[in-house]
Amino acid sequence: MNENSFTRRRVLQVGVAAGAVAALPLSVRTPAAVADSRPLQAVRFAEPPAAVRPKFRWWWPDGQVDPSEIRREIDQMADAGFGGAEIVAVHHSIRDKSVLDPEKYGWGTPAWNAGVEAALDQAKKRGITVDLTVGPAWPAAVPTITPDSPEAVKELAYGRADVAGGATYSGPVPAARAAAEHGVTKQKLLWVHAVRVDPALSTRNETGLALDSWQDLTSLVKDGRIEWSAPTGGDWVLLSYWERGSGQQPESGPHSSPESYVVDHFSKAGTQAVIDFWEERLLTPRIRKLLKHAGGALFEDSIELETQALNWTPGLDAEFARRRGYALHRYLPVIVRYRENPVFTYQAELTRRARHDYWLTVSNLFSEHHFEALTGWAHSLGLQFRSQPYGLETDAIQHAAIVDIPEGESLGFRNLDDYRALAGGRDLAGRKILSSEAGAYQGAAYSVTWDRFLSTMGGAYAAGLNQTVLHGFSYATAPGVNWPGFAGFTPYSGGIGFSESWGPRHPTWRHVEDVAGYLARVHQVTQVGTNKIDVAVYRQKGYTKTGLGAGWFTSDGVPLGWTHQLVSDPVLELPLAKVSDGRLAPKGPAYKVLVVEHDIYGGNERTLPVATAERLLSWTKQGLPLIFIGDWSAATVPGVAKEGENERLRAILAELFKQPKVRNVPDRPSTPQALEALGLQPTVRYAEKSTLLHSRRVEDGVDFYYFVNGKHAETVKPPVAAIDHKVTLTRSDRDAVPYRLDAWTGEIERIAVYEEDGDTVTVRVALQPSESTIIVLAGPGHYGDGAKKRVHAVSSQANEVRFAGNGLTVRAAQAGTYTTALSNGRTAQATVAAVPAPADLTSWTLTVEDWRPGATPTETVTQTHTVTLDALKPWTEIPGLEDVSGVGVYRTTVNLGKDWTRSHGAYLSLGEVTDTCRVKVNGQVLPAVDQLNPVLDIGAHLRPGANTIEVEVATTLLNRLRVSDPGVYGVAGRQRYGLIGPVRLVPYGETTVRV
Repeated sequence: MNENSFTRRRVLQVGVAAGAVAALPLSVRTPAAVADSRPLQAVRFAEPPAAVRPKFRWWWPDGQVDPSEIRREIDQMADAGFGGAEIVAVHHSIRDKSVLDPEKYGWGTPAWNAGVEAALDQAKKRGITVDLTVGPAWPAAVPTITPDSPEAVKELAYGRADVAGGATYSGPVPAARAAAEHGVTKQKLLWVHAVRVDPALSTRNETGLALDSWQDLTSLVKDGRIEWSAPTGGDWVLLSYWERGSGQQPESGPHSSPESYVVDHFSKAGTQAVIDFWEERLLTPRIRKLLKHAGGALFEDSIELETQALNWTPGLDAEFARRRGYALHRYLPVIVRYRENPVFTYQAELTRRARHDYWLTVSNLFSEHHFEALTGWAHSLGLQFRSQPYGLETDAIQHAAIVDIPEGESLGFRNLDDYRALAGGRDLAGRKILSSEAGAYQGAAYSVTWDRFLSTMGGAYAAGLNQTVLHGFSYATAPGVNWPGFAGFTPYSGGIGFSESWGPRHPTWRHVEDVAGYLARVHQVTQVGTNKIDVAVYRQKGYTKTGLGAGWFTSDGVPLGWTHQLVSDPVLELPLAKVSDGRLAPKGPAYKVLVVEHDIYGGNERTLPVATAERLLSWTKQGLPLIFIGDWSAATVPGVAKEGENERLRAILAELFKQPKVRNVPDRPSTPQALEALGLQPTVRYAEKSTLLHSRRVEDGVDFYYFVNGKHAETVKPPVAAIDHKVTLTRSDRDAVPYRLDAWTGEIERIAVYEEDGDTVTVRVALQPSESTIIVLAGPGHYGDGAKKRVHAVSSQANEVRFAGNGLTVRAAQAGTYTTALSNGRTAQATVAAVPAPADLTSWTLTVEDWRPGATPTETVTQTHTVTLDALKPWTEIPGLEDVSGVGVYRTTVNLGKDWTRSHGAYLSLGEVTDTCRVKVNGQVLPAVDQLNPVLDIGAHLRPGANTIEVEVATTLLNRLRVSDPGVYGVAGRQRYGLIGPVRLVPYGETTVRV
């Protein structure tokens, strides 16, 4: 990093200036668990309430917990600045099921309830919240049913017998191809069909069948046997359909005695079984009362309903006929599955349409009987319902509009469009929060750095995420575990498991309060007001966790500043989905344009329901711009068409394409031409194609912009590089001026260099990879800096320009005279006197607190090492520290000459640091360090003569675990720990500009 590398970054990011508000001490943290509804002012930004603070997944070894330890762990989380925890029974790391006694300590036992009561009571005292999972793990399950119970999850398994044309089949009804799971003792034959094989329709994986040959043979079944003669002229298949329980159990069980089984998520009975168990066994009078004070949400993880057959529920055929207008039976042959894959096919297009209608019906039942029911019941307890509403071929966008808090996951989501799908449902429903199961990494336990976590999550906040539930915090201990204690997911099958077990067992916990504060401030800004988005991209199927993007906008639009979300039919029917002043949902996302593409999940066909086409025609007549991509002349409805339905659709589209606000372009690359023809521009414009990502929220005429230098997905190559370019922002208030909010320190600064033109403000943004910044456009004085428009700089030759007192100051790393163009039309010159040369800080004394296993799995002992370094290097290259994990304190002395004056200052650039760090200068603890770009302005703390600089660095536990538990962690390579640098002190000179 050269001496001028702070130039533009510090225009936005340098610390407190005149009128800025410093972070408040933690002793005055507001304990409120409910989000503050006041406009986001300086004090609240500096010290966010508990409601916006990050949370943990809190992994318990079922109810084998000590209430006093539970209270201690609640205190640990609250003291570290976290706002809550989600209790879940997880013990993948304990493979010997005899270690935990589900009869005595299982989910729903008195021992479990005692732990929950202790957690809620302590959370109430600390002003944070506790979330509870709907079942012991996932999917939702209860111990009061068996696999044969009506309330248990169901499957439809098919059987098959091949019959040659002209031959007769006489024998038992074909048995189900997929064997029943353990515990399933009952099954019900629903139908028997016969269909002729059509080899011309066969694919590589599916056997072709002739729809016009389909026959219903159910009435021929007698005492479990059937006799039937196949017509001549081809081979036939005889198909049977068996309804039965799938026998699925929740993850990492047993969690209860008797064992729990997953409930039917598509029926009233399945959901009622969950509610009844809670009412009878979990909601003790004390827990029910405590939930009113410290309860946050009921939570359900991703819907992983696993079956070797077809997801099913009793009466699905009747619901299908009622909702779709035709019978399901004729299409069952091409809908049944084996090992998650379809087996048979009719003509390809018709098959896709029948499958569409089947999953649409399942999605309807899922929404009504599960998500709506559980959301309503949660409200009756004073709770919200949080859910990961995906995992099946159902409309997750619609589900996200039903639950109070939809949630995604950083491990399973392949890119940012997976978040944008859930955000589309959330925003059109008028909800505020999109949560994430954050920071799970396969095979990375005890080696995850906070840099990695922040790099993973940074882009997601730009895509609509605004609540983080870290994966996770493990209860302290369990029988038979090794140091540093029980961990829910490691060891995993004998090897290194998932993610982290954050907590005091980690050296970085010493600094975690800084990370928690950063996340809380990002959450606060990304939850304020209303999310505003440029483009709605229509999806015929509202799936997510697929990684499939939004065409041109994902690949080319985002790098130019465009923002988009994904929407599906049901959310376009919500009350917010109105058109006014050319915007869709003006009181919500206020989309400027709606884009309709082919069905990326359905053979890339151009499909649209008639009702949706009519709605779009009405909307564009009201002024909403629409873009259709591709040839829609042969458009069809997405499901099996009723008579005249496709013709009606095409007639509507023909009228729609004649409207002045509609553009139909041939392909995705032509999208920019359509946008230009419609006179549309993004709300934020970048001076060049950029890796910058952003979100915009508006509250009471104030615009809140979150920016991050990120990428669409972690796997994208090449890596993100540093950026430095102009960004033009739209402001709701033409008198608004720009401020920078520092999410690491809580400090706020009025930006002194910008251009304005009508409803736009242009600033310069410079960010390192994964680094973020927050810019707010608000009226003068919004943050206590004087309620008047001030003369500001438009450009400058100096490295930085800042507001100070009633004027401006310039900073430069070298002596000289610098010209600054001012907003009043004047050009000012200012001279910076001699500036000391930058200095590389290479000589340090390092004192290391070496963390080691103690006498028990939860005890850590330390040993101290002190070394003198002439050059910085990772601990792995320092004799005696190769396998050490812990906390190191680096000390050095910098001598400044007598000519060092108040007009001088300096930046301290730490270079590479692993993992977290804090800095002291002359004994004064500095504000939190940006872990992704560790550069600090230490000018206010320097003085002539000797100056002591201390850098405290904390590590992961991996290097110690490699030698203390080699059977699990010995396969991992050593991590580079410590202050690796290069560390530079870059002085600057400062002088006043006459305005």
